[in-house]
Parts: sequence; C-alpha cells; structure tokens
Amino acid sequence: MKVTCLLGSPRENGNSTVIAERFCTSAQRFGAEVKTFKLNDLKFRGCQGCYVCKTKLERCVLKDDLSAVLEAVRDTDILVLASPVYFWDVSAQMKVFLDRTFSFLVPDFHTNPKRSRLAPGKKLAFILTQNNADKGSFTHIFQKFDFFFRGFGFTDTRQIRAFEAREPGAVANDREVMELAEKTAEELCR
Repeated sequence: MKVTCLLGSPRENGNSTVIAERFCTSAQRFGAEVKTFKLNDLKFRGCQGCYVCKTKLERCVLKDDLSAVLEAVRDTDILVLASPVYFWDVSAQMKVFLDRTFSFLVPDFHTNPKRSRLAPGKKLAFILTQNNADKGSFTHIFQKFDFFFRGFGFTDTRQIRAFEAREPGAVANDREVMELAEKTAEELCR
C-alpha cells in the first residue's frame, strides 16, 4: 500500500501538517509505504492552460518540482491532502497542485465515461484546519474537490477537519481529531 502525502501549509508544525503526520504514522503501522512532499519547499508553477497534456502528452509538460509529486500521485493507492483554510479555500500551494492535476484528465474528459488517466480505486484523505469555530463554514471546500477526485476515479474519500486551530501545532492536543486521523488511516489501509 502506497501513501502520498502533500502538505499545503507554509508553516512549520502547522496544524494540518500535525494531523497529516499522525495519519501517515498510523498508515505506516498498518504496513503502508509513505512518501511526503512539503509543497512550500518546492519550486513550481501553476497550470499554464497550454493543453499540451491533452494534445501531445499524457502528462503535464511543465518540468519542475511538482513533476515528481504528480508521478507519485499517479502511482499511489492513498492520497493525503493537508491544508489550512486560507481566505475561504485551501492554501495557494495546495491550489496550484490541484490545478496541475488537470493533466490527469483525458482529452475528451467532457464526454468520455473514463475521464481520468489515473488507475481507478484510489483513496483520498482530505485534511483541513481552520481558525473558525463554526463547523458549518467552509464545507464547500471538500465538496468541490471531492467531486473532482471522484471524477479521477477515487472511490473512497474522507475528510478530517479541525476547528479553532489557531496556534501552530495546537491541534496535537485535540484528542478527537488525532483519533480520527488514526482511525481513518486504519480504514483506508485495509
């Protein structure tokens, strides 16, 4: 079982990172091989809208640090996306990665029932942390990306959210969230 974890927080010891690390440590206990990428440490550009991935190549034409990340996602069984909520959405680092996943879609994805170049059956753990205490706020984030990842052929998608996550690393004391990270890892690794 391969797990690819993408950390979207620019902060060292950010709350989304703390949860993702707990998930990954648990996944390793269940025999998973984990590969983690800190997006903020990589040098990459956003999707250029060039459509080379639809006309000449079956991958993104850009050659930068995100190339290895996209290949790891292609080969993974479980994808972990961890991001704080910044300005009502995922972090900019995570959003650029998500835009680049456009290269996973086949050229005729609008009409083709098999829209994705990815092998079907992958699993997703989507980790979001927010300063806001309102559990009804920002629910659109997971809904939006869940729609796209299901279009890529992901069959089991889970969300882990932490609220009132203000100080870096504070979520480590949130027993409920940490247990949910462990339980989700166990269930996805089965």
